[in-house]
Amino acid sequence: MSAGRLRPLQVPGPSPVHGLAPHVKVLATLLFVVAVVCTPRRAVWAFGVHAALVVAVGRLGRVPLRAVLPRLAAELPFVAFALALPFVARGPRVEVLGVALSVDGLWAAWNVVAKGVLGLAAALVLVATTPVPDLLRGVERLGAPPAFTAVAGSMLRYLEVVAGEMRRLQVARISRAHDPRWIWQARAVAATAGTLFVRTYERGERVHLAMVSRGWDGRLPAWRPEAPVGPAAWAAALAVPAVAALVVAAALVGWGP
Repeated sequence: MSAGRLRPLQVPGPSPVHGLAPHVKVLATLLFVVAVVCTPRRAVWAFGVHAALVVAVGRLGRVPLRAVLPRLAAELPFVAFALALPFVARGPRVEVLGVALSVDGLWAAWNVVAKGVLGLAAALVLVATTPVPDLLRGVERLGAPPAFTAVAGSMLRYLEVVAGEMRRLQVARISRAHDPRWIWQARAVAATAGTLFVRTYERGERVHLAMVSRGWDGRLPAWRPEAPVGPAAWAAALAVPAVAALVVAAALVGWGP
C-alpha cells in the first residue's frame, strides 16, 4: 500500500521512536492529546512543558522541523476563528494597542491555538515516524473496526489516483477552450465534479470486485509478523503521556510557576 500524498510526511529511520510498535505509539499519542485538552488554559507553563515533550520526541525520532512546521498551517482556520474571540466575547475588557479586547476572549483564543497546535504537532510526529500501513494496523489492534481501517486504507491508497483523474478532467475542459473562473460559470465545475464522482464510484466497484476475487476478507493484510510488545517498550512509549498527565495534575491543583 502506498499513499502518495502522505509519503513526504514520513521520515526514514531508524530511531528509537521508529522502532516502537505502531499501536503503542498511537495509544501514547492519544493519551498525550487527552492530557493537552485537559490542561487548564491559564497554566501557560504547562503548555510549555507539553511543547518540550513534543520537541523531545521529534528529536528522538530524528524528525526535522521542516517536516512539521509547514504542515502546522492546517491549524490556520482555527487560528482565524480564535482571533475573532477577543472581539466578540463578553466580560471584562483590556486595552491592547488602543483596541478593547475581552479578557475571557483572549484566554479562549490562547486555549484554542495552543491545544490545537500541540495536538497537530503530536499527530505529525506520529505520522512522520510510522508508515501508513503500520499506522492503520496499529489503529485496528487498538480495537478500531476492520471496516474503518479498510476504508481508510483504500482512501489513502487511491487519493493520488483520484487527484490524477481530476487533473485529466481539468486538462480536457481547458483543451476545449473552457476555463471557468466566475460564479456564473459554476455549471462546468459542477459537471466536472459529477463526472469525477461517477468515475470514482465505478473505479471503486471494479477495485472491490478485484479484491473479492482474490480472497479479500475485510481486513488489511499483515505484511510482516507482529512481534509481542514487552514492558520496556510500553514504559518508554507511555512515559511521555504520563509526564503530561502529571503536569496537568500539578496545574489543576495550582502547582507550578
